[in-house]
This record gives sequence, C-alpha cells and structure tokens, in this order.
Amino acid sequence: MLNTNCQFLSADIMDVLRLFGAENRDFVHTFAREGKNFINTVECGGVRRTFADEWDAIDELEFKRYAKRSAKLAFYLYLSDESGVTFPWGALTGIRPTKMAYAELAEGRDFAPLFKKLCVSDANINITRLVLAAQRDIVNSNRGRGEDIFISLPFCPTKCEYCSFITAPFCAVERYIDDYIACLEEEIASLRGIVTKINSVYIGGGTPFCLSEDQLSRVYAAISALGIGGAEYTVEAGRPDTFTEEKLAVTAAAGVNRICVNPQTFSDRTLALIGRRHTSAQTLRAYEMAAKYPFDINIDLIAGLTGESLADFEHSVNTAVSLAPANITVHSLCLKSGSRLKEHVGRLEVEGIDGMLAFSRQKLSEAGYEPYYLYRQKYQAGNGENIGWCRPGKQCVYNIGTMEEITSNIAVGAGAISKRVFGGGARIERLASPKDIPTYLNKVGEIIKKRGELFSL
Repeated sequence: MLNTNCQFLSADIMDVLRLFGAENRDFVHTFAREGKNFINTVECGGVRRTFADEWDAIDELEFKRYAKRSAKLAFYLYLSDESGVTFPWGALTGIRPTKMAYAELAEGRDFAPLFKKLCVSDANINITRLVLAAQRDIVNSNRGRGEDIFISLPFCPTKCEYCSFITAPFCAVERYIDDYIACLEEEIASLRGIVTKINSVYIGGGTPFCLSEDQLSRVYAAISALGIGGAEYTVEAGRPDTFTEEKLAVTAAAGVNRICVNPQTFSDRTLALIGRRHTSAQTLRAYEMAAKYPFDINIDLIAGLTGESLADFEHSVNTAVSLAPANITVHSLCLKSGSRLKEHVGRLEVEGIDGMLAFSRQKLSEAGYEPYYLYRQKYQAGNGENIGWCRPGKQCVYNIGTMEEITSNIAVGAGAISKRVFGGGARIERLASPKDIPTYLNKVGEIIKKRGELFSL
C-alpha cells in the first residue's frame, strides 16, 4: 500500500513500484518543494531515505510534471539501490520517450541530460537520438498539416494469447460483416468535408485480410473516393494464413503501397503456443506472394513470446532480415488487461529479454536498417520498448504521425479513436467509437455527427 501526502503522484509512483514488483509492499512517501528543490522522502520496512533534486518549474503545469518525475526518480533510486536491479529506461515510464525528447529540444536543450537524470541508459539515449534523426523530414513536413486516416477492421481468425485488442474471432462476427462495411462506407464518405490533406491511410485490425476480396474492394473503393492522391497507403494484411493471390491483386489495384505481414515469430512451436493457426512456412509463402507487387512490406516480430529462447528469437530476426523487407518492427511482449496471457500470468518474467532486444538492435543496424519510431507500454517484459526499423527512405508516415501526435488522426470503425491535434500537438481532443460491433452499427450516425463537430472547431 502506498501512503503519500500528494495523491496526484500516486499513479506515477505505482508505475515504478510495479516495475520492481513492489506494488504490494507498504510505502510511506512525503513530497515537499523548497524553491527549485523537489524533495521526496521514501520509507519502507523501517528504511527511510530522502532524495532532493532541482527542477525549474515556471508554472503549475510544469510543477506537476516535474513533481511526478522527481517522485518516480526517488522511488526508482530507492528500489534500485535496495535490489541492485536497473532498467534500461530507468525511471522513465511514459509511452513516448521521443515526445519528452522533442519537448526538451523545443526549449533549446539537448534531451540527453534529462534522460541521464532519469537513469536512462546510454544505449537508449542513442536509440532515441537515431529515431529523431530518422523522423526529422516527415515531422518537419507534416507537423500541424493534414491528417492521417485509420480504418478499423477488427477481425481475426483467432485471438492470440497476448492480445487485448477488440478483435473478434471472424466466425463469431461474420454475420455482421456486410453491415459493418456499409457503416464504414458511410463513415468514410462523411470525411470528404473534413479532410484537408491526407498524409497517410492505414487499414488496421485485427487481420484485414480476413475479409474476402469483394469485401476488401468495397472498403478500398470508399477510400479511393476521398481522393488520396499519392499518400502513403498501408494495409495491415496480418496473418499469413489469410493471404491469397486475389486479395493481393485487388489490394495492389486499389493503389495500396505498403502492407504488413505479421508472423510475430518464425517458430512453429511458439505459433501453436500463442494461438496462431499458421506455420512459418506459410509466412514465407505469404511474403513471396506479396513481394510480386510494388508494396513496401513490414514484418512484425515479438520478443519474449511464451517459451521462446534467445536462440528462437535470433532465428526469427535472422529470417526476417534475410527477406529484406522495407520495415521490420520489433515489439517487446506486453502483459495487457483482457488478454488470455494476463489471466494466467500476474507478472512478466522473460528470461533473456535484454539479450533479445540487444541482438535485434545489433542485427538490424548491421543489415542497414535504422530505427524510425519508438514507443513503450506498461507491463512490457524487461521494461522494454517497441521499435520500428526501416531501410533508408522507407519510414512509415502513419506510424510517425500517430506516435508523435504531430497531425490529426481521423479514425473510422469500431474501437477507432479520432484525435484532433491543435497547434502542432499543443492540445489534443479525442473521440472514441464503441468497441462492441453491434453497438457501433447502431450508433454510426451519432459518431459521424460528433466527428464533424470535433473537426469543425
């Protein structure tokens, strides 16, 4: 139990306690401010320590931001000293390290001193710097200009053990598909009076290739009617066992220029354990089929999957690199509420996760890939991260726009969240659609009305 004299600090402190598996211990915390000095006293089991550090807060918003950072750092140092354990991201628990880095740069400061103060490793300071360099042209070109479009197709053949998305097994919702597509068509048509300049379009899931080629063609036709020009156009095709020549052909004909093949691993044993019904051989066939078309291809991998060893993960990375796709995304396994994994595991303990991530960074760098986007989630194995890697010039515009929140994101479909970005990211307003598919179908008119109001502000 945490007892603190500043309740607004509780959530951030708990993030650090969970990092060390200390959330069930009894802590007493006292926060005080003396000028620029932010003073945190932490006590547990009779061991009491006081930490003081300087933060130059000029207003109430900055005061609260710095108070949270100082409290997290105090608990991180207390628990790290006690356990002898350190983490590569230190006391930095936010999901977008790059956003903090951009904020420092906007103030005319290098971000490295702040990251070092928060105990971030030199390797992660360097990877952040590389990501910012790879993003520079797209951020400078698109910040505050135009929109990214997201189309939600939340259907999958089965649900993986780690998945908490709203994705539904296709067989359970197949009866809704035609009505769902009709609603998407209506929503997409309503965007004609909203969009100004489309930077990118991303059809995501789930596994969009669960749909037939005729159903996909309806979605593509609705998007084409928006007049997207030469914008980046991605379909997160998904699981290899849903690929067919016909679906790839209609996808290419629609002008899609980027697709995702998401095996997560090239181990058949692991695929079976996580609930996938395809093999690594099917992934290779799907990739070969897709490579016949002028797509930039992304491959997703996950480090830390159930039962995987370092050697298993190295095999997956090596196999992905041998295919030479435009993008390879490496995720750290994350324990998410609503997933089957969460039901069976209270805390992620993945042996060798640091070695897995280190290997992926080294291998991908040596193969000519560069990190171009980075984000983190709570409860990731080893307090890790997700990094998108690309060949030079193959950065995904959508991923940068949505992760860095530099442009508005207009999202349609069940569970989709639209974001109106004001002032290049100074303020963001959101509109979420219902996750439940029947509820979404019944409220699509209301969603269209509310979105129109949000984007007419």
